[in-house]
Amino acid sequence: AARPFTTHYNALDADMYLRISPELYLKRLLVGGMGKVFEINRNFRNEGLSTQHNPEFTMLELYQAYADYEVMMEITEELIATAAEAVGGASALPFGDVQIDYAPPWRRATYEDLLGEHAGVSLRDSTALREKARQLGIEESNKADAVVANDVFDLTVEKTLIQPTFVMDYPAELCPLTRRKDDDPSLALRFELYIAGMEIANAYTELNDPAVQEANFASLLAGEADDETMRVMDEDFLTALRHGMPPAGGLGIGIDRVVMLLTNRLSIRDVILFPMLRPQRGTEDESAEPAPPK
Repeated sequence: AARPFTTHYNALDADMYLRISPELYLKRLLVGGMGKVFEINRNFRNEGLSTQHNPEFTMLELYQAYADYEVMMEITEELIATAAEAVGGASALPFGDVQIDYAPPWRRATYEDLLGEHAGVSLRDSTALREKARQLGIEESNKADAVVANDVFDLTVEKTLIQPTFVMDYPAELCPLTRRKDDDPSLALRFELYIAGMEIANAYTELNDPAVQEANFASLLAGEADDETMRVMDEDFLTALRHGMPPAGGLGIGIDRVVMLLTNRLSIRDVILFPMLRPQRGTEDESAEPAPPK
């Protein structure tokens, strides 16, 4: 989920949004017959500042027809491991006080197993999840179970994932653009890559069924998952899907964070030429991490 920046285009007297991702546009190129597409792009998200977050950031996003999230894992491993070798001349590089080993294969673990291991609760036990959230200071009363689970995951699991780890099979409610698992439709064919406690990449086996996609968008607009994602139904994208998008895998990699890792820089401000800084107000620490989710 991401909150966009809003502006107004005077010539058309229309509200406009800085893009949070090129995803829906690149998928239309798959519909148009391009089998492999990628873009290195700037995205904008109207969210918090921290040592890991800047509102304007650089991403690599790619899509490949007739691939899936397993193929995206292989691409991610090869790309980042090759970059590490090129930058540091070795498969293991320092980051802060740890050594990160980029040599494939990387660890693969399911979201559900990691939540159980580190938070001590089941993804499928709503009562226990909400009790754990309250213990962690998370406001859970007006959130869907999947959103509560993700808040708990953020606070209990993320920082433990130091060596490269693919976190697989997320709650489907969190993944409206992702195909669901055939043997368990409550889970989506999605992974996130974590290194040094940071999310580095995000990938899906893409959803290409227009009817299911429209239903997922409708759920978002109704506020059934996370209210920060959609404001209006994307009819252009749905029309493109109805023309037929091939099965595909998609991948996004945060380039700024990869550069942080490979150059041993602990703040994203150190790898961006003109980062956003907080206004100086007394002793406020501009490098502070955002508060726990509420």
